[in-house]
Amino acid sequence: MTSVDSLNIPSLRLHDDHPSLLTFEPFTLPPTNQRTLGPPHPPNTPIPLALRPSSSANSPITLDSAISTIHHLQRTKTLTTLLARHGTLLFRNLPIHSAADFSAFAHAFGYKPHEIIGIVVDRPLLAPNVAPANEAPKHVRIYNHNESPQVPHAPEYIFFYANKAPEVGGETPISSSLELFQRAQREIPEFVDRLAAKGILSRVTYKVGRQYVGGSTLREAFGKEIVDGDDEGTQEAKIEAQIARYGRGEYTSFEWTVDEEGDKTLILTHRLPVIRTQPGTNLPTLFTGLAAYYKNKLEAEQNTGAGRKNVAVQLFGDGTPIPEEYLEVLARITDEIRVLHKWQEGDVLVFDNVVAQHGREPWEGKQGDRVVQASLFDGDQVPGAYGFGGWAQVVQALDG
Repeated sequence: MTSVDSLNIPSLRLHDDHPSLLTFEPFTLPPTNQRTLGPPHPPNTPIPLALRPSSSANSPITLDSAISTIHHLQRTKTLTTLLARHGTLLFRNLPIHSAADFSAFAHAFGYKPHEIIGIVVDRPLLAPNVAPANEAPKHVRIYNHNESPQVPHAPEYIFFYANKAPEVGGETPISSSLELFQRAQREIPEFVDRLAAKGILSRVTYKVGRQYVGGSTLREAFGKEIVDGDDEGTQEAKIEAQIARYGRGEYTSFEWTVDEEGDKTLILTHRLPVIRTQPGTNLPTLFTGLAAYYKNKLEAEQNTGAGRKNVAVQLFGDGTPIPEEYLEVLARITDEIRVLHKWQEGDVLVFDNVVAQHGREPWEGKQGDRVVQASLFDGDQVPGAYGFGGWAQVVQALDG
């Protein structure tokens, strides 16, 4: 990894008439934590771009001064532009010590809080728009993916905050979806062509109870309007009304079934684009969890204990299976282009979800040795279409 000094990345400075505001200066991370992105990113673009308050600050570094600085930088969308270029920003050495601090910092960017529809993990609210990132057991690996690729309504910006960091393991992988597309197009062009022509069918199963530790229930996924005392028909109608908010028409369908235990089960099928385009540049991005799906399946078959239960079945958009040889290549490329962010307490990572993928590595010690919180936000636009079918363009969910 070339140092950020040699890359000539400027500090984020504000006008001298704001002496109480901070200057964020870039700094270099170890090569395991940071790398220079390949095409189509501009030359000399590191991921993540690591920022910290200048050590020469004339005033104390407070949460208020950090928030005010973010407000001023975002008047010209400075940080949004950097996210679109680098994919991920790291903020370090800020006085963020709680979910409430983190919430205030994340909201300062000015994005609209994202409402998750069809949540597949348990995310209890800790502060305004803040929840645990994932509460799966510490031995479970969550491989690189874009957030919510298995449903039509995904956030554009993801904030993660380390309230507590383990000594060994627990890193957050970071990789570029734009770079992944470029590499896949070069190495497995026939697969990219099939994805562009067909998209995928994502069949997601929701059950009354949790399907795995850290997973969501059917009511948590779609039942925000359900109240105690609603009969079965009323509950189903309210769940179906939430599904309609996806705004996907014929490209989202559902089926009510009963599982082997006799519990009502919802199977939701979406035809979705894997290839989407970055707003502003129209660069194609692999917006997907296919490599994670493959890794989970592989680890489950090998009984390693590191895999995460797949609650979504992934097929080509015409219903035919996706050959594992292609998924194996996606995983190999991801391994080659990703870095592992080693958390320090108080760190905040910010992802442009269209540009960058994330995950979670297992860690040693106790489950509570790693406490990472998440906050999700929508952007002004959703990713654009790469193909020509009606299924190729996702939309913002309808208000509800």
